[in-house]
Amino acid sequence: MLPCRRSTALTLAAALAASTIAAPALAQSRANDAGTPSLTIKAAKAQHRAVSFATTLPPAGGTLVLPLTTEADLASRASALSEAERGAIARALTAAEFDYEAQGALSLRGIGGWDRIHVVSTGKDMSPAALQKLGVMAGRALMKDKGSITVLASGLSAEASAEIATGMGIGEYRSDLYNAKARDAAAMAGTTIVSDAADGARGLYEGRGKALVEGMAFARDLSNEPANVIYPESFVERTRAAFAGVSGVTIEALDVPAMERLGMGSILGSGRGSARPPRMLIVRYTGRGAPSAGPVVLAGKGITFDSGGISIKNSGGMGDMKFDMSGAASVVGAVLALSKSRAPVDVVAIAALSENMPDGNAARPADVLQAMNGMTIEIISTDAEGRLVLADAVAYADAKLNPAAIVDMATLTGSIMTALGDDYAGLFSRHEPLARQLLQAGDASGDLLWQMPLHPSYAEDTKSTIADIKNSGASGAGAGAGAHFIGAFVKPETPWAHIDIAGMAWGGANDLKPAGSSGYGVRLLEAFVRNFQPVPKVAASD
Repeated sequence: MLPCRRSTALTLAAALAASTIAAPALAQSRANDAGTPSLTIKAAKAQHRAVSFATTLPPAGGTLVLPLTTEADLASRASALSEAERGAIARALTAAEFDYEAQGALSLRGIGGWDRIHVVSTGKDMSPAALQKLGVMAGRALMKDKGSITVLASGLSAEASAEIATGMGIGEYRSDLYNAKARDAAAMAGTTIVSDAADGARGLYEGRGKALVEGMAFARDLSNEPANVIYPESFVERTRAAFAGVSGVTIEALDVPAMERLGMGSILGSGRGSARPPRMLIVRYTGRGAPSAGPVVLAGKGITFDSGGISIKNSGGMGDMKFDMSGAASVVGAVLALSKSRAPVDVVAIAALSENMPDGNAARPADVLQAMNGMTIEIISTDAEGRLVLADAVAYADAKLNPAAIVDMATLTGSIMTALGDDYAGLFSRHEPLARQLLQAGDASGDLLWQMPLHPSYAEDTKSTIADIKNSGASGAGAGAGAHFIGAFVKPETPWAHIDIAGMAWGGANDLKPAGSSGYGVRLLEAFVRNFQPVPKVAASD
């Protein structure tokens, strides 16, 4: 965060304090007052269905979910229903020309004692990700059903039943945080999964699936909250509350003085224009039986609101910039899921939290900052701030944590959306064994990745005439240049990958999610860390 030139011989820490951290009196006063808003709003309480497992079908009532793979499944899976009920379902499916080949659904009413029979086609893909998706779609479709839900999963494996239950929990998520009338309606009744392998399904769900539902909800709540509610300090508070009582977890939050002492001029520079000071949040979970080769570090971009700073954005869509902390929410949500499921892993989530605002104290284009590892950064655009906070996050991880691998996740660039749309997040890595594990985790979790190149030309694109590197490259491969920039703050031998989730983090409502945050990355990173295999620490180049 040093200016381009200084005539006085100050140490780095003194220079930071004198030139960039010590705000004018008015701004400093405003910063002190900002942490506790005078008017506090609180989201309405979320609704959740309790999940239970049984081997026999309960009495008819509420909604029955009936998964079918083929027409013949009706006779076997629904054998507990009466002949009249099965006959009515069969006639309705025939009349509707129900397609068993692809995932789909048909709701029927007026059959037996059920309020609704919701028939879902599993399609040919019976993978865990596909079954969980089926559950998500069912959970979302049945959001307005307040009565009990029974899922008739007879004949399906314990794993399949648990995945459907997990998906239904994810699908029940609501993003209307401040619509008290909708969220405070009568509590929803429970969900019962009827399975031949009820005990096994219960163990799998309670051992992993339930924690995934909680991790997803936590990340989505943080992302969907408005920026006057979630800012760096309140993000930390929410995280402490979520992990309260969870064994094996330590939480540290570096404030401005702590970051000054470490020389984190990059994240401090990004937050200079805001009355709300930045934080570097470090959450470590070490499970029983975890390997001792060093933690897997997940670093997330946590820009709680991105106005663009002095390089200000236009007003169209600026409200969506509350989602610019989705990477941080997802890395912490993944660690929450791992810790609550007591996974035998060693993992650290680093949330690099800052608010990018224009102000008389804000960083300017052409300013020069200095990151924790000593590298200097020329600011080309203050709207390329996510890579600034991540520079100090990954440098801290590399210097202090002896990481087995570092994976950063960020809503970094619009160019990745142009390349991949909302079907894949972009994956960049110098280490192919690490990239392969992430791609496999993406396929297994349903959070899909597409590997992008890290071309040597990106180093030239980000070369500065005044500093070690500049924060925005020439026009062209914007996503690749952004990835290269972050990777420059990681030692070449440290296994590292960057995931750009700008096209995946939020969007409109559909069959899988309400409007707002998708929670993308929680399931991906949870699966990746759970199955991580050490990667050789060999220097690699772009």
